[in-house]
Amino acid sequence: MTAKEITGKSRVYAHLAHPSAHVRATQTFNRAFRERQIDAVAVSIDVAPADMPSLVRGLRGWRNLAGMGVTMPHKGPIAAVCDEVVGRGRLIGAVNAIRREPDGKLVGANTDGSGFWAGLRQAGYDPTGQRVLLVGVGGAGRAIAFALAHGGVGELRLANRTAARAQEVAARLRKPSEHQTSVGPPDPTGVDLVVNATPLGMREGDNLPLDVSKLTPGMVVAEIILAPERTRLVEEAERRGCRVHLGLPMLTCQIDEVITFLRLDQPPAGAD
Repeated sequence: MTAKEITGKSRVYAHLAHPSAHVRATQTFNRAFRERQIDAVAVSIDVAPADMPSLVRGLRGWRNLAGMGVTMPHKGPIAAVCDEVVGRGRLIGAVNAIRREPDGKLVGANTDGSGFWAGLRQAGYDPTGQRVLLVGVGGAGRAIAFALAHGGVGELRLANRTAARAQEVAARLRKPSEHQTSVGPPDPTGVDLVVNATPLGMREGDNLPLDVSKLTPGMVVAEIILAPERTRLVEEAERRGCRVHLGLPMLTCQIDEVITFLRLDQPPAGAD
């Protein structure tokens, strides 16, 4: 299907990142818009953390802005810029999708956790009752932690560079869930599923996020990094006989949810 011409009636989905070179959401969503015949275009905005709040507040007046997608490092801080955060995003304290209402109000939500869970299930892996090591509890990591906990994993181990942040997330997870949650080093010994929710692996020369010598055949090792598609962790895990799960399914499995949240599947306000 050829790309539809972008006109003055087209709605815009702006994707915020820093840096933006690793972003794959724009091409993924533009493909989805074409396939679903939605008159919208996704564009990438590279904005540094210090400039993000003022830029986002300024976008309130962009009348054909459907909303924004958000990736590292903005998912946590941008929640405070939203006028309202709904659903699990409020509990998590991180946002990856923002809808602009006709009056300029910005409403944030989080679809990362449901996208990650759906991606695993789509690949034929059910984490229910499994022992999981999650490395990294930033914006995406927190969303994944809540999805795993509420999805019914048997044991969830959290590892983070700042242990206090992991302790805070663990304390919030224990309240509504019956699973066992603990905080410790990024040691995959004895787990069924390992999830890297850190940015380690995006850049050449990055350290590994965990001790890969402790990976064993039969483990599932999951990434959330989109570019490069195959990180050093993925390569090391495969070398040790692990099954790997790449980062792209987490994005593709939340496309419909984001489109619905942004109301891009509905005519724009004021349309005939």
